[in-house]
Amino acid sequence: MAISHGSFVWYELMTTDAAAAEAFYRDVVGWKTRDAGMPGMAYTLLEVAGAPVAGLMTLPAEAAQSGARPGWIGYVAVDDVDAAAKSFAAAGGTIYRAPDDIPGIGRFAVAADPQGAVICLFRGSGDMGPPAPPAGTPGTIGWHELMATDWQPAFDFYAAQFGWTKAEAHDMGPMGLYQLFAKNGETVGGMMTKPAEVPVAYWGYYFNTEAIDAAAARVTAAGGKILFGPMEVPGGSWVVQGLDPQGAVFALVAPKR
Repeated sequence: MAISHGSFVWYELMTTDAAAAEAFYRDVVGWKTRDAGMPGMAYTLLEVAGAPVAGLMTLPAEAAQSGARPGWIGYVAVDDVDAAAKSFAAAGGTIYRAPDDIPGIGRFAVAADPQGAVICLFRGSGDMGPPAPPAGTPGTIGWHELMATDWQPAFDFYAAQFGWTKAEAHDMGPMGLYQLFAKNGETVGGMMTKPAEVPVAYWGYYFNTEAIDAAAARVTAAGGKILFGPMEVPGGSWVVQGLDPQGAVFALVAPKR
């Protein structure tokens, strides 16, 4: 998929124990890790076949004091971070961190949609390194999922901000409709109205793995928990949703049990 306005381009875990989280995801997902060499901070790159696909860092103290908890956040490419942040706010979203520069990397802002789901807006300033491996490669990100307070206005918001379009929709019975969305004609994720027991709207990310039962066993062996699944989803893939030892929610997807 081309990197253009509205494309997911990066994923980041903020956690309370970076070393323990690094070991957990190495065991579960199979990522190779290395220090990014960023001046003044520790930032770990998570790699597949030598290509960085995500990052990991310690949750900043000021964020933790404000109530932030360990979690994954996605970065979406935009043509102009400052303009995108203004557009988010004007449409009812919230800007948690005003546009700022990451020296040598790019410009970003931390934002939330009108229902409170948090995402980063990003524009790179140079070479982003080697391209990610082909879609479906174990360790790459296979799916983006929004648990919204109400999926229909959430979709309208993102369609206006990022140019996303509707793809297939699946009737989940009592759970409602699961609406897939596409970017540049490629289906990249889905959204639905969250169950009542889920306290807040949030974005979740699915990491590709070879077989779901073996991956679920690695989660529990490494100290994590399986919250849901294994479950077969439309198209024949299998998924689980889990909780890492520091409390961050994540998910795994595989083509077989």
